[in-house]
Amino acid sequence: MTELPQGKITPANSPWSGEVELQVQFYDIDPMEVVWHGRYIEYFEAARCALLDKIGYNYDEMKESGYMWPIIDLQVRYSNPATFRQRIKVRAAIVEWENRLKMEYLVTDAVSGQRLTRGVTSQVAVQMDKREMCFLSPPVLWQKLGLPYPEPT
Repeated sequence: MTELPQGKITPANSPWSGEVELQVQFYDIDPMEVVWHGRYIEYFEAARCALLDKIGYNYDEMKESGYMWPIIDLQVRYSNPATFRQRIKVRAAIVEWENRLKMEYLVTDAVSGQRLTRGVTSQVAVQMDKREMCFLSPPVLWQKLGLPYPEPT
């Protein structure tokens, strides 16, 4: 079983995180010679996939379990621009899982650690056969996180 930290789960204390290191490519750059704002969503996706692989619940495994997990909300906060050939680290951490899968992201310079961008996504479980949204995350997610599924009240 996963031991949870006391208090609120944050990216810093989340027991579930994944990280990728990338180099900014030329095709990521806009006419202002910084990373185009929409590319950060792809960077988040790379870190999210690393995290999902780490917990054994990637998109193929989600599909096999009978659930899809569409993103229903996305927030991005840009602090400092990333530039061509810059090495960046992108970290994803699960901060909520009970009723939705909420992940927070941090993009930093790989060398200096300077914060470049932060983000948050929320995904909900949808039963694939019925196309119905679940109001409680399904037992398979709790299992992958190493947590006991809550007893109905």
